[in-house]
Amino acid sequence: MTLRLRFQLSLMMFLEFFMKGSWFVTLGTYLKSNLGASALEVSNIFSTQSLGAVVAPFFIGFIADRYFNAERVMGVLHLIGAGLLLMMYRADSAAGIYPYVLLYFIGYMSTLALTSSVAFRNLTNPQKQYPSIRIFGTIGWVVAGFAISYLFHWDSKEAVVAGALHKTFLLGASCSAVLGLLCFLLPATPPLKKNQSSFDWQDALGLQALKLLRQKSFLIFFLTAIVICIPISFYYQHTNPFLVATGLPNPTAKMALGQLSEALCLLLIPLLFARLGYKKMILLGIAAWALRYLLFAYGNGQDLSFMLILGIVLHGICYDFMFVVGQIYTNNIAGEQYRSSAQGLVTVAMYGVGMLIGFWIAGFVADALMAYEGTRYWRYLWLTPAAMATVCLLLFAGLFKEQQPGVSKEVQQL
Repeated sequence: MTLRLRFQLSLMMFLEFFMKGSWFVTLGTYLKSNLGASALEVSNIFSTQSLGAVVAPFFIGFIADRYFNAERVMGVLHLIGAGLLLMMYRADSAAGIYPYVLLYFIGYMSTLALTSSVAFRNLTNPQKQYPSIRIFGTIGWVVAGFAISYLFHWDSKEAVVAGALHKTFLLGASCSAVLGLLCFLLPATPPLKKNQSSFDWQDALGLQALKLLRQKSFLIFFLTAIVICIPISFYYQHTNPFLVATGLPNPTAKMALGQLSEALCLLLIPLLFARLGYKKMILLGIAAWALRYLLFAYGNGQDLSFMLILGIVLHGICYDFMFVVGQIYTNNIAGEQYRSSAQGLVTVAMYGVGMLIGFWIAGFVADALMAYEGTRYWRYLWLTPAAMATVCLLLFAGLFKEQQPGVSKEVQQL
C-alpha cells in the first residue's frame, strides 16, 4: 500500500464520519427545540436511517456492482448529500425536513458499503491495514463532537434556544461536498458484476442465509440482535436532547467519549475472545445497555453528572461486544457458502428491522410520557429500554449455546 493511498483512504474515512457526526448527534435536540417536532415525528425522522439500510443493498447490487466505478458512485452520492443537507438547513418544519433526511440516508448507507469495498479491493493486506484506516472514522466523529461543543459552542442551552444547531447542516454540507470531490481522486474501482444483467434481490438482502436459522443457536442470536436494537434506538434518538435538558455542559463533546471507548474496546476484543467466548462477550454487551440506561435514569447534569459520563463511556462495550462480536460470530458460523449472505441478513435485521421498530417504539413511549415533566419524564423514558435490555439479557443467557464454527449438517442437507 502506497503512502498516498493510505492518506486518501484515511482522509475519506475521517470526513465520512465527521460529516455524519457534525449534524446527526444533535438532530433530536434540533427537531424538538427548533422545529417543534412531536415525539412521533422525531421517531419517524430517525427511522429514515433504518429505511436507508434496507434500500441500500438494492442500490449497491443493482447500480454500483454492475454499471459504474465505486469511487465515482461515492463521489456523486456525497455531492448529492451536500445538496440534501442544504435543503435540511432550509427546512422549517419536521414534515419539511423528512424527505431530505430519508433521501440522504439512502445515499449515505450506500456509501458506507462502497467505502469498505474501495478500501478492501485496493489494500494489499486488508486484515492488517484496514483497522489502522478505520480508526480515522472514529477520530472524525470525535472531532465533530468536540468542534460543536468547544469550537462553535452550538449545543449550550442558550445557543440551542437561539437556533445555533441550524448551522450543523451547513457544516455537514461543506464536508460532504469536499468528500464528494475527493472520491474522484481515489484509485479506479470498476464494478465486480459488470457482465451480469440479472439482479437477485434475495441475495441483496441476505435471504439466502435464512437456512442458517435452522440452527437453534444462530436463530437465538438472530432474534436477540433484532430485539436488542429496540432499546438501542432510544440512545440514538433521545440522548442528546436528554443531556441538554439535564444541563450537562458540552453534551455533544461528552457523547464523543463513547467513540473513544469504542476504539479501545476494539483493541480488547481479540484478547478477550480466548477467555470469554462469544456468549459471555455478547452478554456483557447486552448488560452494558441495561446499565447505561439505569445510569441515565438516576443521574443528572449537576452533582450526579459522573453517572451520565459513565453511561456514555460504556458505549464501547455496548456497541463492540454486541455488534462487532456478533458480526464475527456470524462470519464463523455461516461458513464459506453463506458468509456474505449471512452478514447481509444480520445487517438488514439489526439496522433495518430492529432499529426501525425501535425508533417507532421510542417515539410512542416518549409521546405516552408527555404528561410527566422534567426528571420524572426522563427517568421513566430511560427505565423503559433498561427493562427491555434486561429481559433480552435473561432470554439470551438461558437459551443461547455456543457451537463449533461452520454450517451444521442439517443446513448443509437443505
